[in-house]
Amino acid sequence: MREPENLEPFPRTDPRDVGCDEAMAVLHIYVDLMAADEDAAGRYPGVAAHLAAYGPCDVDFAGLLGGHQWLARRITRRRGDRPRGLGVRPVRNAV
Repeated sequence: MREPENLEPFPRTDPRDVGCDEAMAVLHIYVDLMAADEDAAGRYPGVAAHLAAYGPCDVDFAGLLGGHQWLARRITRRRGDRPRGLGVRPVRNAV
């Protein structure tokens, strides 16, 4: 059997990548940290590596973060103040 000449074009897996199951298990925490301007990637480097490498999970992350931000804006507009733990700035003179 002949050995392949060059395997370099094939992507390599980041050793920090935790995989889909573990990333999805803590994704809600990761999103909360991101929304609060915390260092989510620093606290969960394996999740950050997985999201960078695997598009479908990154799409799930983007959707969850977008929903989180949308909800935070709605709550802020209704209350006129900054809701705790949602990581958004207050909206002044909101209707």
